[in-house]
Amino acid sequence: MANKKNLLLLLQNPTEPCFMAKGEKNSVFDMPTDYLPPQYQHLGVQLFNRFGEEAGERIPVKKISLPSLGKILNLPRHANFSLFLPFHRQIAGQLIDIFMGMRNIDELQSMAVYARDRVNPYLFNYCLSVALLHRPDTQDLDLPSFMQSFPDKFLDSKTFSKVREEATIVPTGSRLPIEIPIDFTASNLEEEHRVAYFREDVGLNLHHWHWHLVYPFNGPREIVNKNRRGELFYYMHQQIMARYNFERFSNSLKRVTRLVDWRAPITEAYFPKLDSMVASRSYPARVANQTLKDLNREQDQVKADIGTMERWRDRIIAAINSGVIQDERGNNVTLTEFEGIDVLGNMIESSIISPNRAFYGDLHNYGHVFISYCHDPDHRHLESFGVIGDSTTAMRDPAFYRWHAYIDYIFQQLKDSLPRYTVNQLNYDGVTVTSCSVQAQGAPQNELQTFWQQSDVDLSRGMDFQPRGSVFVRFTHLNHRAFNYTINVNNTGGARQGTCRIFIAPAADERGNPWLFQDQKGLFVELDRFVVNLRQGQNTITRRSDQSSVTIPFERTFRNLEANRPAGGDALEQFNFCGCGWPQHLLIAKGTPEGLRCHLFVMISNYADDRVVQDTQVPCNDASSYCGIKDRLYPDRRSMGYPFDRAPRDGVSTLQQFLTSNMRVQPVTIRFTGRTERRQ
Repeated sequence: MANKKNLLLLLQNPTEPCFMAKGEKNSVFDMPTDYLPPQYQHLGVQLFNRFGEEAGERIPVKKISLPSLGKILNLPRHANFSLFLPFHRQIAGQLIDIFMGMRNIDELQSMAVYARDRVNPYLFNYCLSVALLHRPDTQDLDLPSFMQSFPDKFLDSKTFSKVREEATIVPTGSRLPIEIPIDFTASNLEEEHRVAYFREDVGLNLHHWHWHLVYPFNGPREIVNKNRRGELFYYMHQQIMARYNFERFSNSLKRVTRLVDWRAPITEAYFPKLDSMVASRSYPARVANQTLKDLNREQDQVKADIGTMERWRDRIIAAINSGVIQDERGNNVTLTEFEGIDVLGNMIESSIISPNRAFYGDLHNYGHVFISYCHDPDHRHLESFGVIGDSTTAMRDPAFYRWHAYIDYIFQQLKDSLPRYTVNQLNYDGVTVTSCSVQAQGAPQNELQTFWQQSDVDLSRGMDFQPRGSVFVRFTHLNHRAFNYTINVNNTGGARQGTCRIFIAPAADERGNPWLFQDQKGLFVELDRFVVNLRQGQNTITRRSDQSSVTIPFERTFRNLEANRPAGGDALEQFNFCGCGWPQHLLIAKGTPEGLRCHLFVMISNYADDRVVQDTQVPCNDASSYCGIKDRLYPDRRSMGYPFDRAPRDGVSTLQQFLTSNMRVQPVTIRFTGRTERRQ
């Protein structure tokens, strides 16, 4: 039987054919001649002889009866691929179906080898990755970081000529990292550039790509229809917006302006400076004050007008106002207090489990499509989509946040219509949080410190048709000093359990004025959520910042599989993580040199009301807040974002008035030190 680890070789060097050597062992796939791409079939024997000579390992590929690839081949090999485009989404679903339907590893390997050099490389990588994540016989494989396969989607295009020069001239072992400047897309004349370090962060964009890999919106129904998937779409993107606004406050910028009027000019320009190595084209720029226009792009099978989007929006708002939606059969479905947000999330995104896609449309995805084509709406200039049209690069564009601010506004219309949380729904009788504090290494108590860090990443697996061996780039990103929480809790009842929920938000608005709670609640960023055992009397809870239920460590974000792989056993199972999670280095916002004033919020809720009965001791369980747990229910019965996900009860206008005895707010500051440090 084929070794399933060989499937990962198909994700390396994406544009090099299968018969060329891959991986550490110089492995070559020994395939039937008719599996070769048509242009190479007449050279079959010569190619096998030429490339077989340098092979350290030959991998036999079994001949099977292959299903037809049909429409999947209609996307040219050298085109860009976008999950937001309906046709691309449809063929991705078909290819995932084919890979999921293979009866065993041998057949999957044969099918993947056949498809790899015929299908668009981006499409192939996405579909095989989704299949490997979800097939029972391949779930334990480590997927390489998408950055290793397609570094061109993350780094300044100028970098690659330097990388090729280094790889060709300097022997392996003597190569020095190639430094990427932090300010490569704009200058400080552009005020939006102040937060480019966040938008263009490699780890952030990898998180967004991997989240959509774990939660695809097309494909076999059993892959798409995950527990509370629509609600998680809402919550993960709501948290992105809260974190982005936090970064804006750290840089003297106001909150994001919602993209409300789709016929008015988009004031923000964006020049991405990225090239697609597969498509051999640069990602188009968007100049300032460009307007959205009706789309008529036959090659992409997109014909849509802004009026259609406005009709979808009006129908969704009407459904929220009435509390009822219509499904495909014309039946009325109530948007209930707890499940309504999940239905709405699937409807707005929209995924194949939308209750009525024909009527409520495809609002979120088409927003990405309209903005991404505003520079060439009718394909007269033969230009592809901008970065916002690709889930791997979308978060680089300031317009992404304006669009998602609007999408979040629609979700908040539903949230504001729900019953307010009563004191009884918030309180935990007999449990009082008496104090809480944070202590960072070498910093005063209740001061969090941030700095620039330089890290190296190996690009060699994504650099095709060049000498082998590691080639590193060095990029600069935000990081913070590790810190510990200390929380003191008094429990007057018997021994019991609680859920500790930790959030942070700016203490004042853009003008420096105190918040109304109604406005501040949307800016609370989740830092951690974990179960605590409370004995009678005084309890002291300590927790490290790197144990967060939101984040995954740097090594997992960048999937440096060889350097950090444990030897075996449970440690290896934990490492075989799905790669989904907020990057640890972005847990804390940048802050300001003088110290950004913030509110650290700690709550102990009643675990009896939070508990989901299931075994959570599985791999992929340590970044559950934004990613859920693989093959399990979401591990918290409360609404995502609780207790900040609903309008406040009557009489509450400030955070202090919102508090019950099981909550505590501690003023803290985030100070940006301005230092640059190398990762050890």
